[in-house]
Amino acid sequence: MMYLNAKLTYRVFIGIFILAAAFMFQSASDSSAPLDKDAKLYKTLAQLGYRSVDHLTDLTVEGTSALIGEDIVKYGFSEREGKQKVKRQSRHFVCVSCHNVEREDPDLSVTDPEARLAYVTKKGLPFLQATSLYGAVNRKEFYNGDYEKKYGELVEPARHDIREAIQLCATECAQGRTLKDWELESILAYLWTIDLKLSDLNMTGAEEETVASAVAGEGKEIDAIQILESKYLKNSPAQFIEPPARDKKNYNWIGDPKNGRLVYENSCQHCHYQNKYSYLNLDDSSLTFDFLNNKADKYSRYSIYQVIRYGTYSMHGKSSYMPRYPKEKMSDQQMEDLRAYIELMAD
Repeated sequence: MMYLNAKLTYRVFIGIFILAAAFMFQSASDSSAPLDKDAKLYKTLAQLGYRSVDHLTDLTVEGTSALIGEDIVKYGFSEREGKQKVKRQSRHFVCVSCHNVEREDPDLSVTDPEARLAYVTKKGLPFLQATSLYGAVNRKEFYNGDYEKKYGELVEPARHDIREAIQLCATECAQGRTLKDWELESILAYLWTIDLKLSDLNMTGAEEETVASAVAGEGKEIDAIQILESKYLKNSPAQFIEPPARDKKNYNWIGDPKNGRLVYENSCQHCHYQNKYSYLNLDDSSLTFDFLNNKADKYSRYSIYQVIRYGTYSMHGKSSYMPRYPKEKMSDQQMEDLRAYIELMAD
């Protein structure tokens, strides 16, 4: 009898051990589940208990549509279903004149114009003054840094409010009209279709495992949030810098014409080729390069140094202008690369 009880106890023990092992194996399998790289950053942070931004689209505004917003961003106008096209937002620019709508930086946690130029060239994108609208809704501040020097008190309501930032861009940068409520919400709805994904964040394998575990409800939510928040900038820094002094012809950097060609084609010609957004046509003719080379070291609005660092003012009754390039969008080295290419092509 004692032998039977001992045998029964042993079998019960083995059964419990097998069940415990199976449970532990299942838990290990769950924790090792791969991270969904296509998951949206905002939704993942919210799932972890952190609401990173508050500017969600107001879908109660009649006529709001992400497709309409995409049209306005890319073409300057759209139409609501069953109604005629509305008036163009601006006669001069559209959002994509100065903003990309795709990712333009290999590392979203830093601002590096050299890395950006190589990255956009590989992707076939322009190299622009303004920050990409891709991931704009994930940011917390707008018109940062020295933009207050340009727009003054207009920056104050826009710095922490994406709707005010969009309106400022529409009326001041694009020199257009104020957006209607349904247009504004439509643009915001479109921007939420190009918000950041986890695959954009350049996480290490260990970091992905931590985030995956937290998403699976296994703890370390704070660690996961810190990892995610460290992988992208919450604003776009902007430092306005001066062109070379009048008694100097350049920044004293040795220019690389091969890199300068990329700046010319991906930046200058984005707006100026065949007068796309400007009266000044910049083609590949020797006359164009001779003109740019002769003006480069002059204190003139046609000097590449002056126009890139200061922008331009309106002319011939056109109220639009060329926005300036902050240091974060074009480096002094890239300026000299551009100058070197112009000199090479002018020979």
